[in-house]
Amino acid sequence: MIDLRPFASLGGANHGWLDAKHHFSFANYYDPKRESWGNLRVWNDDTIAPQSGFPPHPHRDMEIITYVREGAITHQDNLGNLGRTEAGDVQVMSAGTGIAHAEYNREDVTTKIFQIWIQPTSRGEQPSWGARPFPKGERAGQFVVLASGYEEDGDALRIRTDGRVVAATLKAGESAEYSLGKDRRGYLVPATGAVEIDGVRVNARDGAAIADQDVLRVTALEDSELVLVDVA
Repeated sequence: MIDLRPFASLGGANHGWLDAKHHFSFANYYDPKRESWGNLRVWNDDTIAPQSGFPPHPHRDMEIITYVREGAITHQDNLGNLGRTEAGDVQVMSAGTGIAHAEYNREDVTTKIFQIWIQPTSRGEQPSWGARPFPKGERAGQFVVLASGYEEDGDALRIRTDGRVVAATLKAGESAEYSLGKDRRGYLVPATGAVEIDGVRVNARDGAAIADQDVLRVTALEDSELVLVDVA
């Protein structure tokens, strides 16, 4: 099953410095049919103006993954972590028992991110933050794991949940497969380009909610950059 959620159908709000689109109910946007997808609770498509950003605010008991599409984001938190994550790279914040953080676009250009929240499967742990680069050459033509709750995924950033965040870059005409499993749920968004899944076209920034699919086969209709979340 593939439930296509076109970009134009997403909720959201434009705050001037922030143009936010919400794949799921968030803040003042509520759609009872789009509250979550398995343990995936939030997928925000944020466009952040230069020299602006989110001031310090708290979270707890949530795995928050930021995928930078364009520009860069600078993270700072009350644990003393400070880091800058550039386009194509990823940061993970495990809110755990509680963390306060700020996310700023310190650049002179617009920054575009996907911010993804996944409910943890272990709670009451110490908060943490981490980031790392993922060269696009490594994911050319195939899905690679960016963040994972499984030790076997090696260098992937660790998240405290039964799931993965994976990404791929495909040239037009190329296909890539991901073993999802019929008991799992997937949510795929092309950051750029357009792809086809089982005859369904998914354009840039559309969402595809996927269920009852043992192996996911994605074919690029245009040069495409994809992000996929695999959750219970």
